[in-house]
Amino acid sequence: MSVLKEIIAGVRIDLDARRSIRNHAQIELDAAQAAPALDAFAALGGGEPGARDHVMRVISEVKRKSPSKGVLAQIGEPAELAKAYAVGGAAVISVLTEERRFGGSLADFDAVRAAVGVPLLRKDFTIDAYQIHEARAHGADLVLLIVAALDDEQLREFLDLTHALGMNALVETHTDEEVARAVALGSRIIGVNVRNLKTLEVDRGNFARLATAIPSDVVVVAESGVRDVTDVEHYAAHGADAVLVGEALVKDNDPRAAIEAFIQAGTAAKPVRTRQTP
Repeated sequence: MSVLKEIIAGVRIDLDARRSIRNHAQIELDAAQAAPALDAFAALGGGEPGARDHVMRVISEVKRKSPSKGVLAQIGEPAELAKAYAVGGAAVISVLTEERRFGGSLADFDAVRAAVGVPLLRKDFTIDAYQIHEARAHGADLVLLIVAALDDEQLREFLDLTHALGMNALVETHTDEEVARAVALGSRIIGVNVRNLKTLEVDRGNFARLATAIPSDVVVVAESGVRDVTDVEHYAAHGADAVLVGEALVKDNDPRAAIEAFIQAGTAAKPVRTRQTP
């Protein structure tokens, strides 16, 4: 069994437990009563290609641990970390809510939502429409949809639901075939994750190859492998509009300054966009 399948098996168990406490109809009502979602697409620089700037955006992640590295940081107050991210200029803040492998929770998400006014990404393994309503109910503006975990019918359904609720989706890809699927379904924000889902190894070189197939009106997010400004510069030079950074920030004693440096370095390295719209 792949790491992804193992994680999803645990996600299903935890999801069933939450659904037994608050059923689908109740979570739909909660979502409908939540304050309107913030525009994460615009926050990440989305818009008409000719009118877009060349500023690098940073999605800063509240991340306690990972399957590949174990415990990354003891985050006593996720809200305080998120505040530092926001002051540093994070365009979006991502909060892990998967519990078994990442040590996250919806409690972490709620704490961050109460503390900052920037768009929030609910980072989890979305396998059921319940989770999308649940994300909106907790104030999420953006959800993660992993192409490798969904067939085309599910991906289309979840994209449509996300947009119907006023949110955006970060559609995560790892291969040429997954990029093609994401593009064909009209994804507005596509993440290229350079971590192999089977081995958990990182190959930063994959980003440049995969990003070239993404249309110029799509926001492209580089995921995984950001250690320092050199990596941000690399991703920026090869077409990234934003980088998603977790480990490097939660381990940094001054995440605010680190984000500022990432934005500055990435912006300086970004070329004029040359990707072709099919």
